[in-house]
Amino acid sequence: MAVLLGLLVAASFGSGDFLGGLASRRATTLAVLSVSQLAALLAAVAIALLAGTHWHGDDLAFGALAGLLNVVALGCLYRGLAIGQMGQVAPVAAVIGAVVPVVWGLVRGERPGPAALVGIGLAVVAGALLSSEQEERQGPFFSRALPLAVAAGLGFGVSLILFAAASHHGGLWPVLSARTAAAVAVWAVLALRGGIQALAPVPKRAAAGAGLLDVGATALLVVALRHGVTAIVAPVASLAPGFTAVNAWWYLHERASRLQLAGLVLALVGLALIAVG
Repeated sequence: MAVLLGLLVAASFGSGDFLGGLASRRATTLAVLSVSQLAALLAAVAIALLAGTHWHGDDLAFGALAGLLNVVALGCLYRGLAIGQMGQVAPVAAVIGAVVPVVWGLVRGERPGPAALVGIGLAVVAGALLSSEQEERQGPFFSRALPLAVAAGLGFGVSLILFAAASHHGGLWPVLSARTAAAVAVWAVLALRGGIQALAPVPKRAAAGAGLLDVGATALLVVALRHGVTAIVAPVASLAPGFTAVNAWWYLHERASRLQLAGLVLALVGLALIAVG
């Protein structure tokens, strides 16, 4: 169950990133995030109410911190992709985002079987390969983009740990607090910069779709963490770049590189080993 949920998380995050990337071609990243996070917030309200159960103060705090880290990580990732080489920035962020919660889970005593450990390693490598691009942008990777990629990976990884720290009886209220904190932060920055008018050129459907997929993935992530160990869920969820690439291949007719195809094969093998282990 944890593997299947992790795979659904990856599919939702990856597809949402694809829509967000398309929207960002016509508007600034901040403007796109403003629309997507607002849509995510509205959906999170419905998800939390439908899920029911009582909320706990600690769960809301963990969710809010996770949401803030997540949206900051997205900003770092997009900025890094803009000034550096995509084929370097994305894999670094993806690998760090997967390794941080895996290490945390192992430190806390989680002990997947040998086959699952091998599968975890393959899934992390697959996430890096699937993030690679055929055409790389030129940019000062080591001087400016590398710190942003590392920061993005750390933000994604720690946010997952925070979601895992929420109680198993608090419903999906952490998802709502995460999206609330993220939306408030993004809109506050937008207002301070006086950029409300920047929302005009934003492709609303694509940006809103990205937000809906993002909150759906977050809800599935919380459920997955409650049905499995963090060390297994994290690397499976880190395969999200693969779904971004598949969408690009299908809708934009982009050609897959040999590295991406190799990553797809490794991902399938890794998922099989995790399921067996």
